[in-house]
Amino acid sequence: MHGLVIRNTGYSYTVKSDAGSVFDCKVKGNFRIRGIRTTNPVAIGDRVTFIPQEVDSDIEQARQGLITALDERSNYIIRKSTNLSKQSHIIAANIDRCFLVVTIRQPETPLQFIDRFLASAEAYRIPVTIVFNKIDLIDPEWQDYLDAVIRLYETIGYPCRRISAETGEGVEELRHELSGNITLLSGNSGVGKSTLINRLYPHLCLKTSEISDAYDTGKHTTTFSEMYEVDGGGYIIDTPGIKGFGTFDMKREEVGHYFKEIFLHSANCRFNNCTHTHEPHCAVREAVERHDIAESRYNSYLSMLEDENEEKYRQGY
Repeated sequence: MHGLVIRNTGYSYTVKSDAGSVFDCKVKGNFRIRGIRTTNPVAIGDRVTFIPQEVDSDIEQARQGLITALDERSNYIIRKSTNLSKQSHIIAANIDRCFLVVTIRQPETPLQFIDRFLASAEAYRIPVTIVFNKIDLIDPEWQDYLDAVIRLYETIGYPCRRISAETGEGVEELRHELSGNITLLSGNSGVGKSTLINRLYPHLCLKTSEISDAYDTGKHTTTFSEMYEVDGGGYIIDTPGIKGFGTFDMKREEVGHYFKEIFLHSANCRFNNCTHTHEPHCAVREAVERHDIAESRYNSYLSMLEDENEEKYRQGY
């Protein structure tokens, strides 16, 4: 049988068959050794082949199956954990678009996190819209900063939306963009992804939690990835909050390709293999000095160059 992975609990996968039936599936034992170097060989959004399993008819339980094959992915987005394990993890596969949900306050999303996510999405050809949530918390003191951040990313070419999942401001406009697409919702813990989904689709009743007052950080409300069907035939993917976003499988000379403005200015560098760190007549560093490239973006680029040393990461299989 063939189907779509709509839920991943870490140890099992819920698969919706092409006929509409739902199966609780495991992965075939030797599946993990087929050159897939990630913590999760199967990801939310994957199309898979599976074999229904016989169950004891006297015991009432969900239909079960065994995943035996994985369809070729059109794309996926992957991150390298920033904890001690340093393993790679596929967040989702076969995505039409991504809404990166960020907040300026409670908690404040670091610009470096945004840049790392955008670069990874560029690498895997996933269009991203940056959704600035909790604008109801923005007072005049923070308004100029919010405007400046949005101006920065819109100038680069990323669509930005201002919303409040709490009050509903700007949310209806997002609904039209979800129709007919498979959309990934991602972001730091505490930025309000589950609250946003509840505002869009109240019948889902997703669990939400408060922000930690002591650290102004979010708590992990969503503990596993799940896809929800939306009006117009699309799906929305809710994922656990990401506290860090290490990059994976990017060669040093490729990192600049995934920063749109750096790639644009690099065409004028004196050397074709310019790393934009120390070389003479580097058009990228000159653009930074002229403020044609934001210093925050350039610093994010430099930070990603440091990820090149794979020896500091243990491989996951």
